[in-house]
Amino acid sequence: MSVAKKLASQTAVYGISSIVGRVLTYLLVPVYTARFAAADYGIVTGLYAYVSFLNVVFTYGLETTFFRFANRAGADRQDLYNRVLSLLLVSSVVLAGLLAWQADTLLQLLGLPAGHERYVLWLALVLGLDAVAAIPFAQLRLRNQARRFASIRMASIVLNVALNMFFIVACPDILAGKYLTALQPLVARVYDPSIGVGYVFLANLATSAFTLLLLAPELLQMRFRLSLAPLRPLLTYAYPIMLMGLAGMVNETLDRILLPAWLPEGFYPGKSSLTAVGIYGACYKLSIFMSLVIQAFRYAAEPFFFSQSTEKNSPATFAMVLKWFTLCCAVIFVGVSLNLEILGEQFLKRAEYREGIAVVPVLLLANLFLGVYWNLAVWFKLTDKTYIGTYIGAAGAVLTIALNFLLIPVLGYMGSAIATLACYFMMAAVCWWLGERHFPVPYPVARLLGWLALASGVVALGWFVPVSGYWLRQGWHLALCAGFVGLIVLIEKPQRMLEK
Repeated sequence: MSVAKKLASQTAVYGISSIVGRVLTYLLVPVYTARFAAADYGIVTGLYAYVSFLNVVFTYGLETTFFRFANRAGADRQDLYNRVLSLLLVSSVVLAGLLAWQADTLLQLLGLPAGHERYVLWLALVLGLDAVAAIPFAQLRLRNQARRFASIRMASIVLNVALNMFFIVACPDILAGKYLTALQPLVARVYDPSIGVGYVFLANLATSAFTLLLLAPELLQMRFRLSLAPLRPLLTYAYPIMLMGLAGMVNETLDRILLPAWLPEGFYPGKSSLTAVGIYGACYKLSIFMSLVIQAFRYAAEPFFFSQSTEKNSPATFAMVLKWFTLCCAVIFVGVSLNLEILGEQFLKRAEYREGIAVVPVLLLANLFLGVYWNLAVWFKLTDKTYIGTYIGAAGAVLTIALNFLLIPVLGYMGSAIATLACYFMMAAVCWWLGERHFPVPYPVARLLGWLALASGVVALGWFVPVSGYWLRQGWHLALCAGFVGLIVLIEKPQRMLEK
C-alpha cells in the first residue's frame, strides 16, 4: 500500500469516530438552539471555552511527547507508557481536586451567573477523566489500532447524544404530558428541571466515565511508576508543547471569553452580551465540518509523520499530504459556505441564532489555515524544536487579543471571526517561512494559494450575486460547488496521488 493510501485509510478509520461520531453530536445543536435561549446557551459556550484551556493544562503536552519518545530507537514503549500514564493520573487527581475545591471562586472569576458551582465541579471531573484517557488513546494510535480507537470514541459519542436527548428532550416532554405519561413518576425521580443546561455537563461527565471503562484493558496494562529523573527529558520536551497548546486555545476560544467583556452595551439592540456569545457560539458550530476533518486527519497524521521521518523521500511525502489536505478542505469550505441557508434553517432552530450566520465562511477559512499550520508544524516536532511552536502560538495569541480588542467594538462577533482568520493565516505563513530554513519541504505554496483564492472567489459569487427564488438560488450554489470540484479533478487528477 502506498504511503498516501495508508494515511488516507487511517484517516478514514479515525474519521468514523471523529467525523461520523461528531456529526451525531453536532445534531444536538438544533436541540440546544430549540430548547435553550441564546443567553442560556451562552453559559455552555463560555464554560466550554475555559474547559478548552484547562484540557491543555491537564495533559500538558504529554500526548505528543509520548509519540515522540516512543518512536526513538531503542525506546521501551511499555515503560514509557507506565511512567507517562502514572504522572498524568496523579496530576489529574490533584488538578481536578483544586478545581472542585475552588468552584465558587472560579465561577466568580469567570463572570458567570452565581448558583452554578456544580457545573464547575462536574467539568473538573470531566477534565480529570479525559486527561487520564488521553494516553491509552495515544497507545492505541501508536499501535495502529485505529478500529478499536474509533469504536470506543463512537460508543462514547452515541452515549453522550443519548443522554442529552433523554434529559433535555424526553424528560421535559414526558413531565409536560406530551407523551409516555405513564412514565412521569419515574422521570420525576431522575430529572431535576432546575439543572437546566447543566444536563449538558452531566451527560459529558457520564460519557467520560464510560470512556475510561471501555479503556479498562489498556489501563490495566499500566504498572504505576513515578520517579522524577526519567521524566525530566519528557517534561522538557512537553512543556513547550503545553505552552503552544495554551497559545492555540487563546487563538481558538478566547474570542468567546473576550466578546462579552469588550462588546459595547447595546451593540446588538435588545440583546445582552451573553446572548451575543450564545449566537456566536452556535454559528461557530457550523464551522465544525472543517474542524472535524482536521481532527480526524491529525489523529492519523501525527504518528504517520513521525514514522515517515526517517524515510529518504519524506519531504516529498509531506508536500503531497499538505497539497491534498488543502484541496479537500477547500472543497469543504466552498460546499458549506454556499449551503448555509439550508444548514442554518436545519441546525439553528431559533431565528435569533441565524442572525450571526455571516461569520461562518470566515471561520471555515480560518480553520482551514489552522489545518495547514498543523501540517507545516511537523518540521519543528521532528527536529525537537518544539519551542518554535510556542513562539508562533504566542505571536498568534498576541494578534488574536489585539485584533479582538480593536474589532469587537466596531464589528461585534464578526470582528472575532476576522481576528481568528488573521491569526491562523499568520501562524501558517510564519511556520512555513521558518520551516523553509530549518527543514525544507517542497510545498506547492503558490499553487495552493491560487486554489484558495479561487475558492474564496467562488464563495463570494454565491453570497454576493443576487438570485431570486429559493430553488434557483440553491441550484446556482450547487453549480458553483460542482464546477469547483470538477476543476480540481480535471487539473490535479487525484488518481495520481493514490498511485504514489
